[in-house]
Amino acid sequence: MGRGLSFLAPWNALMLISTSLMLALSALALATSFLSGIFGMAGGMILIGALLAFLPVPAAMVLHAVTQMASNGWRAALWLRYVDWRIFARYAGGLLVAFAAFAFLRVVPDRAVVLIILGAIPFAAMLVPERLAPRADRRGGAEISGFVGTALQLISGVSGPVLDIFFIRTTMDRRVVVATKAACQVITHLAKLIYFGELASRTGAGVGPTVLAVCVVVAILGTSLSRSVLERLTDIQFRSWTQRLVMVIGAVYIAQGVTVYFQG
Repeated sequence: MGRGLSFLAPWNALMLISTSLMLALSALALATSFLSGIFGMAGGMILIGALLAFLPVPAAMVLHAVTQMASNGWRAALWLRYVDWRIFARYAGGLLVAFAAFAFLRVVPDRAVVLIILGAIPFAAMLVPERLAPRADRRGGAEISGFVGTALQLISGVSGPVLDIFFIRTTMDRRVVVATKAACQVITHLAKLIYFGELASRTGAGVGPTVLAVCVVVAILGTSLSRSVLERLTDIQFRSWTQRLVMVIGAVYIAQGVTVYFQG
């Protein structure tokens, strides 16, 4: 394979994964894709946490990126007519700026600090007056969301709670929110795949194509199963549960950051 496509083959030295671990990863991908399919968030955070417990960081990031691209890509396809392409295009602009900056600077901040900041952002955002709240449908909101979300993906592997802050106070239909966020997350995870795939390719810390293929299939299945649940939710229920999830996830991030800090 050519050098230019090396990030697509990070399994130069394949990891041996047992059948039990394969089943566990498949079940996890199914459950988290189902959860994300309903709220457009939360599943990715749970998945990356579990993957990091079993796999080296580069392999975990690559597998997470591929699984989330499948989950978000299929979700965007299911709700394609609801995607707000103007917000998507503006988000992509912010993403490109962040990716270019990281590719040039190669910045790797302290993980504990990143987790604490990531967890504090949802709480801080809720304290901001409505007229000043960051929103994807306001001027500059989608661009900032793309920049911040991509930066956090390349630092910690996740950005769902932060991305949700830019959508939770909009007046958009819940299906527009889920569809547009899914489309934005596809290109964000693609950026992460390229970034960490190159690292995995150099170190040989990859997983085999069979594992990737199985996780992609179950991610699509979980996303498909979630569609009927989202249809039954009202916009009020959707925003209420989403806001609660954002707060819970923020608290978990802060706890993880404090734990990592004191563990050195």
